[in-house]
Amino acid sequence: MNTQIDYNITDAEWEVMRVAWAHEKVTSKEIINVLQQKMDWKPATTKTFIGRLVKKEMLHTETEGKKYIYSANVSESEITKKMLHELLERMCDKEIGNTIVDVISKAPLSFKDIENLEKTLESKKKDAVEEVPCSCVPGQCKCQNHHC
Repeated sequence: MNTQIDYNITDAEWEVMRVAWAHEKVTSKEIINVLQQKMDWKPATTKTFIGRLVKKEMLHTETEGKKYIYSANVSESEITKKMLHELLERMCDKEIGNTIVDVISKAPLSFKDIENLEKTLESKKKDAVEEVPCSCVPGQCKCQNHHC
């Protein structure tokens, strides 16, 4: 994987990437057709987002005659995990557990998902602490030990 990939993408670019992730290879026309069902974009708008994603190296381009064929340079799972980890790194460590509980409570889950969560939580017990310490700079959170 290229280390120059810019993982910072907009919500609109995310919509384009979802089409790319759903297909091994896809043309701009196919992306436009899929997104017309969901977004009220003109074809030129979709092509602008495709161009931005190519520039960010999220999409790979190859030519097939006069057509441009696009494919994802990064998997949906990879970018989702990266973005989630970056979000958690910005939070007070004491709030991460509650945030995860909130996400799980609102997410549609299969029995297999729940089983995997239970196994993960069980394995985390061996490293658990009575209370997660705050690692924020004083003034960046409301923790009592920082008197914020």
